Amino acid sequence: MDRNELYRYSSTRKVVFGTKGMVATSQPLAAQAGLDILKKGGNAVDAAVAAAAVLTVTEPMSNGIGGDAFALVWTKGRLHGLNSSGRSPALLNAEAVRERGCEEVPRFGWLPVTVPGVPAAWAKLSGTFGKLPLAQTLEPAACYAEEGFPVAPVTAFNWKRFERGSLEALKRTEYAPLHLAFFPEGRAPRAGERFRLPELAATLRELAETGCGSFYHGRLAEKIDRFSQETGGLLRKSDLEQHSSDWVDPISVRYRGYEVSEIPPNGHGIVALMALNLLKGFPMESRDSALCIHRMIESLKLAYEDGREFVSDPATMKVSPEALLSELYAEERRGLIGDRAILPKAGQPEKGGTVYLCTADGEGNMVSYIQSSYCAFGSGLVVPGTGISLQNRGMNFSMNPESGNFIGPEKRSYHTIIPAFLAKNGVPVGPFGVMGGFMQPQGHLQVVTNTVDFGLNAQQSLDAPRWRWLGGKKVEVERDFPDHLVRELSERGHEVSIAAEPTEFGRGQIIWRDQDGVLTGGSESRADGQVAAW
Repeated sequence: MDRNELYRYSSTRKVVFGTKGMVATSQPLAAQAGLDILKKGGNAVDAAVAAAAVLTVTEPMSNGIGGDAFALVWTKGRLHGLNSSGRSPALLNAEAVRERGCEEVPRFGWLPVTVPGVPAAWAKLSGTFGKLPLAQTLEPAACYAEEGFPVAPVTAFNWKRFERGSLEALKRTEYAPLHLAFFPEGRAPRAGERFRLPELAATLRELAETGCGSFYHGRLAEKIDRFSQETGGLLRKSDLEQHSSDWVDPISVRYRGYEVSEIPPNGHGIVALMALNLLKGFPMESRDSALCIHRMIESLKLAYEDGREFVSDPATMKVSPEALLSELYAEERRGLIGDRAILPKAGQPEKGGTVYLCTADGEGNMVSYIQSSYCAFGSGLVVPGTGISLQNRGMNFSMNPESGNFIGPEKRSYHTIIPAFLAKNGVPVGPFGVMGGFMQPQGHLQVVTNTVDFGLNAQQSLDAPRWRWLGGKKVEVERDFPDHLVRELSERGHEVSIAAEPTEFGRGQIIWRDQDGVLTGGSESRADGQVAAW
């Protein structure tokens, strides 16, 4: 599929309404599976787990059972956070990286592999807040994996892109299971082609039967351990056994009368919150204003530099989230934003850092959920006979001993996947998110301003042309970004370029609930997504 063909599938969509339930995902089959679970008596949590499981089948280059997950769940009158990111193996440290001839953690192989958190997230969500048995919510995914599914267009494009860009280099013995499971004919599947993952189907049914326990304590854990030891990996069954998914208190800022919430570090949702904290001190009259876009970019740059400097495993963070989100610190950082682009640096807050889906039901429950293997097909390692593609989240560790994110054993790394939630005066408005690595806080910032400042509906907020900061003064914009804004941003000192493809600007979903209980959904036009409503 060439670039023009991809854009043809990225047309603007209509906003979707419903009352009894809604599921918004980046893939139609996943959205419909979640809606079916709602109609069978499940709640928003059951629907989220069902949709998430289907996405591991239908978008395998973006996420998988071997990845991590985070969730925000509105239920029983308040917002709950779940951090199901895995920790590094006990054998991983900087010396182990250098012994293998690397100065940084590489993208592929065992060094970036951390303990997967996705199965534990499904079990925790289902067991704590779900209504249906986990076996029932995972069955649609198992069926698609066993019987096959037609590959969606954008998914086919991204699958092919991995084949062209990376597959040829992955020829060593340990990468053979990747080729067998996901490129059985030596190529990526084409759009509309039926694709089967029978080994993944068996794995999903084993997870269903054991409440995901097999992944951490049973037969699947033993398979992962054996594969690691046979191919020079550092991950052991003991690392899997030590995994815990943790309920956490969400962090939030007030933005023009709304509360925007994110998962606290080690995720970098705090970057979006810091940027909004800066931006709320400026008037935002129009989305068609270069000055407004400039202030958004500058706020994001300053927030990102602080995130890169300070976000890490909570146990090793040198600065508290409260300090980073304080009004006093926001006022100080806001003073650095003028009329021209700057080169950002981290501040001193205490003086002497994928697939996304959301669901809602008729009872008022709402879920903001994200899971990822990080880069496409993660580490490139697929556990033989299971279809489990292991993530490469350890890439985000630092090799700098002075960093709170310094690589080490049993640590959670700086994490890019972040679900978000919007409320007003303590009343839930709804879940939203924009997947896509380091684009995610930038996407959150743009969705919130599109919604709160500029009054766009859920679908319009996602469809609006996006920008993304690349570092320094470099900013990339989508092809349909207004020409006059490109020109005026350049005059303000930004180094603006126009992107060749829309897939680098994130893929989001939104569900809003109004005071009458009517649900409004939007699904990313840059992906294969769909809003399924009841």
